[in-house]
Amino acid sequence: MANLRDIRRRIKSVRNTGQITKAMKMVSAAKLRRAEEAMMRSRPYSTTLEQVIASLTKRCERGIHPLLSEKEEKVVKVVVVIADRGLCGAFNTNLLRSAFKFVKTKQKEGKIVTVDLIGRKGRDFFKRREIEIGKLWVGLSSNPQYEKAKEVADYEIKLFGENNFASLYLVYNEFKTLVTQKITYKRLIPVPVEEIETPFEERFIFEPSEDEILDNLLERQISFTFYQAFLESYASEQGARMAAMENATKSAKEMIDKLTLYANRVRQAGITKELIEIVSGAQALS
Repeated sequence: MANLRDIRRRIKSVRNTGQITKAMKMVSAAKLRRAEEAMMRSRPYSTTLEQVIASLTKRCERGIHPLLSEKEEKVVKVVVVIADRGLCGAFNTNLLRSAFKFVKTKQKEGKIVTVDLIGRKGRDFFKRREIEIGKLWVGLSSNPQYEKAKEVADYEIKLFGENNFASLYLVYNEFKTLVTQKITYKRLIPVPVEEIETPFEERFIFEPSEDEILDNLLERQISFTFYQAFLESYASEQGARMAAMENATKSAKEMIDKLTLYANRVRQAGITKELIEIVSGAQALS
């Protein structure tokens, strides 16, 4: 039977852990609220931008811009948006496994695949599986900023222009609800305008010309898609961490209750043993 002092020490340790997880849950809840507001504000802009570009491309020739030109898909770039930190349940694990499955599918098709990571957590995962990592960005997914997203987009567009890859896919967690995230795959380059619905094809008059506007908007659309993915991933991460910390806090409370009950039994057994010894000693003297 464990020592009563050891049990009390463990109760104190678990209680301290429970206080930490409760605080982390509150912090994640505050971050989630801000992240969700930013994400919801940017969604209409992102959707409308895609629709405008799709409408423009229907007025222009498909191959007029390099970012619209289809190439033979021999080399593929996959950009995975993952968290920099853990303690968020299966958030990172599920995304990494799904991204790895996507990479293996492309490799089975005979394509060369390079993975770029936005977030620290995926580096060791892909290295252990001997997947080539091209570039690692840290701090972008945990602090979404459009300027940083544009840096990533400019880097990838430059590599595409140098024929380093034929197509680029973005993999990230799309925020659905507090406890639900959807793993999303998006082809960014070449821009897949044929997949986008255009409900207002004849409503726009473009000046100075469709071609000039398209040239400007395509790069902006890629940059903003990265930014939107950062926002979605960050909100999903905070929701997952909030749920994980809530479960951890509940588990800590349950463990404290069990340990307290066990401590009471140990204390009661000790008192009973002492009483038996006293009675036995008194009987021996009489």
